[in-house]
Amino acid sequence: MAHQTGTIVLTGANGGLGSAMVSRIVTDENLSASHGIYTVRDTRSPGALQAALNKASSSSSSTSVHSHEEISLDLSRLDNVRKVAAVINAQVEAGTIPPIRAIILNAGFEEADQQTWNEDGLDMSFVVNYLGHWLLTVLLLQSMDRERGRIVWISSWSQDPKNSHNQRYGAYKEERYKNMVLDDLEPLAKGTWSSKADDKTNWAAAYRRYGASKMCCVAMIHELQKRLDQDPVLKNISVLAIDPGGMDTGIIRHSPWLVRVLFFKIFVGLFSGLMVRRKPNGTWRTPKKSARDVLAAALASGPPPLSERPKGVYLNGTVLGEYNLEAKDPKKGQIIWEGSVRFAQLREVETALQNWR
Repeated sequence: MAHQTGTIVLTGANGGLGSAMVSRIVTDENLSASHGIYTVRDTRSPGALQAALNKASSSSSSTSVHSHEEISLDLSRLDNVRKVAAVINAQVEAGTIPPIRAIILNAGFEEADQQTWNEDGLDMSFVVNYLGHWLLTVLLLQSMDRERGRIVWISSWSQDPKNSHNQRYGAYKEERYKNMVLDDLEPLAKGTWSSKADDKTNWAAAYRRYGASKMCCVAMIHELQKRLDQDPVLKNISVLAIDPGGMDTGIIRHSPWLVRVLFFKIFVGLFSGLMVRRKPNGTWRTPKKSARDVLAAALASGPPPLSERPKGVYLNGTVLGEYNLEAKDPKKGQIIWEGSVRFAQLREVETALQNWR
């Protein structure tokens, strides 16, 4: 196992960005030396993930076999998250796989004209995009590389009502939607902060719920990082987030036909390569370009703003990005954390983090 550089845990490996990351890992000699744990909702229909893995055998530049495993993970079911984390922790403890070098929290879920909840009554966007990932992370801390480990949250411009895209689209124009967290996490967790019942557009309420879930993710680059920094064992682990830009991926599969096909498949699909060449960190990007950026955030030590330990960094592609002021507010971070502990029903024996409450 000396040839391996650590384990990479990647959620949503069957999606457009996830499979692009796997393609890059398996065809890069240095990255392929890592052990990959690629989670998908159902391994019986791996689709794009399998196509990406097959690139290793067909690539003339690949000189080694990439050690990996595919695991079914349903982030909407917290009991399933616990089972998957237990399997990974047991493997690291037994020495059958190396410690986790990076956790890339990539899986995403966005609705359009409907609103759904999981079996615990939690809003599906909140639990899939944020809470399931948060629980997976705190459960896996015991298996992290304690000197170089990184946790990377995939972000989106939807998390900031003041972002120019959101100003243009108008989803947050009402005063009640300009702040996502007040004094309790429950309105976000239960989906009542932006309910379909209050929506007349058939898209804005779902978009806001997606954005709020992403804001909770971004808040962790401060709140989780603070708690790690206070931990004598886990203090060298870095938490960061990255906005990969707009891409033609499966996240928009529930969107209306005009958005899903005419705009993303045709316009973004055809012209994103040209737009990336003209403006690498612009609005529209290719999954290939964004995959490269995310993996750099997870593993590279430079160039700036990346470093050996890029703690609390928010990236827009390869540069520092702007993000929601709520995510920077320590009081709101505390509210999000305490709500996460409550809704995930986290217990002390489940996490290696000392300051977990």
